Order: sequence, then structure tokens, then C-alpha cells
Amino acid sequence: MSEYKNERNRQFPSKLSTTSFVKLYILHLLREKHYYGNEIIETIKSRLKNRWEPSPGMIYPLLRELEENNYIEGWWQEPDKRSIRYYKITDSGFEHYKKIKLLYKPFFEDSLTIIQNTLSDIYKK
Repeated sequence: MSEYKNERNRQFPSKLSTTSFVKLYILHLLREKHYYGNEIIETIKSRLKNRWEPSPGMIYPLLRELEENNYIEGWWQEPDKRSIRYYKITDSGFEHYKKIKLLYKPFFEDSLTIIQNTLSDIYKK
């Protein structure tokens, strides 16, 4: 955890926002295959062992934002019905993913250290 100019870090346990975390996870998943919105939600939920899931109110605006920034590309499964929209990562999105993946890693490591030390100290695990 970085201490800078004797300033205290008052954010706990991570400096990474939920929105940033979900954007990273969306790009991570889209590296593997094409997904639609609800499938992204269910996959994140499953990979996090059903402990947490992003809401549709978070996922769909993020998908639109990522698409507007040309990090992902979407298309309708049935364009006339516009019911299921699939997404894939773009080359620009993959480059962005690689950058934020490196940028966010120290935040995850700091959070893990805080949680492991808390479990060890308070719960003797």
C-alpha cells in the first residue's frame, strides 16, 4: 500500500471502484468469447462463487460506454427484434485491457493483503 507524503490512505479496502472492477472484468471475459449482457452478469457471479454480482443497471451502461469508446463492438442476434445484443472486444479494447490490468493489479494485491492480515489478526486464520 502506498503511503505518500505522510498522508493516510482512508479508503478501505481498495482504491479500485466497483465500476472500474466491472469494466476490467467485462473486457477480460470478452477476450475469451462473445457474450451478451445477462450472460456477463451470470459469468461474473459464477466466477466469484455467487458471492457478488453486478446489477443490470451497472452492466448495460458500462457496455454502452465501452462500445462508445470503441473498446467493444456489439451486434443484435436478430436485428429486427433487437432482443439479444452480443459483444466482442476490439483491438483497441484489448490494448486498453492490457493497460488497466497492469494498472489495477497493485490495488487487488493491497486489498488481498489487508483482508489476509485482518483474517489472521482478528480471526486467527
